[in-house]
Amino acid sequence: MTSQNQQHQQQLGLGRQALAELKAGNARYVDSLTNDQYLVKCPELTKIQNPKAIILGCSDARVPVELIFDQGLGDLFVIRVAGNIVAPSQIGSVEFAVEKFATRLVVVLGHSHCGAVTACVEALINPEQYYSPNLQSIVDRIRPSVYNLHELVTATGNDADANELIKRSIRANVRMSVSQLKHGSRMLEDMVDNGDLLILGAEYDLTTGQVNFLDD
Repeated sequence: MTSQNQQHQQQLGLGRQALAELKAGNARYVDSLTNDQYLVKCPELTKIQNPKAIILGCSDARVPVELIFDQGLGDLFVIRVAGNIVAPSQIGSVEFAVEKFATRLVVVLGHSHCGAVTACVEALINPEQYYSPNLQSIVDRIRPSVYNLHELVTATGNDADANELIKRSIRANVRMSVSQLKHGSRMLEDMVDNGDLLILGAEYDLTTGQVNFLDD
């Protein structure tokens, strides 16, 4: 077996190990579902959900939405995508939950040390940075929120402080996503204007666990 084949087998082994851990974890989860509260709620969840809020968050594994808000099954309608970006599929998902479940709160949840925002900042600082076309499409959606900040920093002729730029860009990206949700759908825009829907941004701090709401 060649060295390259061995590497492929090792990578495949890691995937199989992860799959085994997921299966074992689900088995433990099922075994734990014995409390009276769950047994009462479970039949309801198979028929209907009634989420109190819609969360458009990042797909980062360090941001477990239900855990950080201390919510249970069926309490949140969660949409996760790298960089908490807004595209037609995300807008459609929000429209669905608002219309189907009468949910009246939408939170765009960014977080510190966001990899997608970091990739966008790195691409601006180093234009030679290469990403796959699919990853580039995410970077391109984040770019407008970061570009003006980068231009302001570099207009003085000084080099940009990447870490500071990333911190500021994370909040700018959240605010851009909030604006895109508010104005990217006639239904959502009308509901916001009529006072029937609240859409706001927030940032989760990976270090402290605190969620800071940006617009309340």
